Amino acid sequence: MKRAALALLLILAGCGGPSGDLFEVVRTGTDRNANVTLVVSDDGFVTCDGRRKTLPPDLLLRARQLTRDLSPQAELNLTLPKRPGAVLSYRARMAAGTIAFSDTSRPLPESFADLTVYTKDVAEGVCGLTRP
Repeated sequence: MKRAALALLLILAGCGGPSGDLFEVVRTGTDRNANVTLVVSDDGFVTCDGRRKTLPPDLLLRARQLTRDLSPQAELNLTLPKRPGAVLSYRARMAAGTIAFSDTSRPLPESFADLTVYTKDVAEGVCGLTRP
């Protein structure tokens, strides 16, 4: 009986813990609203420059897919060089590793382009940061 109670206690202790972060993306650029740090958590929240916001379900699903898509490059800690004329730069950190690139980096993998769109969608739609 004591073993069953102990086992139940151990199971319950493992439930309800904090969800892990899927990734952090830092976008930098020349205009004020270009600069943002997003931390996307698997529990349906995003932190926008330190402010916690609820992430809509479709954006959470996209974040999970991005994590899967970016992981192979992150494992390599892939950094693509910035070319002249860059307006925005990105650095994403996740459990698998880190990637870095700019809007002028070439060749730009599709998953990197997806991250730029995702960052824009969350920064504008959830965090309320619009760029000119």
